[in-house]
Amino acid sequence: MTDIVLHDYWRSSAAYRVRIALNLKGVAYRSVPVNLVAGEQGAGANRAINPQGLVPTLVVDGVPLTQSLAIIDWLDANFPDPPMVSKDATTRSRQLARALVIAADIHPIDNLRVLKRLESQFGADQAAKDDWYRHWVTEGLAALEAMAGEGPFLGGATPDISDVCLVPQLYNARRFEVDLSSYPKLLAADAAAGEMSAFRRARPDAVKPG
Repeated sequence: MTDIVLHDYWRSSAAYRVRIALNLKGVAYRSVPVNLVAGEQGAGANRAINPQGLVPTLVVDGVPLTQSLAIIDWLDANFPDPPMVSKDATTRSRQLARALVIAADIHPIDNLRVLKRLESQFGADQAAKDDWYRHWVTEGLAALEAMAGEGPFLGGATPDISDVCLVPQLYNARRFEVDLSSYPKLLAADAAAGEMSAFRRARPDAVKPG
């Protein structure tokens, strides 16, 4: 039996993506919390399995896998049902493009370490950091709204890797009080995901320690 351990932080959107994918595929796993606010990600124990000092890390029979989209790719290769990306090259490219709007363009410049750097290097106060966050989120979500299909999910009738990225991003956007009313397709996909147990069980409030 394969031993699968997710090194996780309950409010990390990247870890949230992996939890969704694991749940969708029905993969059993154990969770090891890594407290990002307390800085545990930079400690030796976490860096031993994740040289970047980040989460998530999925450890499979002692072998660590890092980067959420790479982990989801591994899950697709080993647990193919349901697929997160299509075997059709054009559909696959579109799915990945939508996912990367979030994972490559929005999330990296809006995550905790970047917001902390804005404060320490440039003296940004909370209002300035919130403004920074909202600017890049709304720019990315506007593009994603234009890229979305007819629904109910971003690419059609079933969720794919872009929906797995979308749901955590909208969770974070709501935390920062981003106005989402201009993105009806994104909200529809988020609502459709909310009807599925796999998405609900991955929510931060469902996995928060204590």
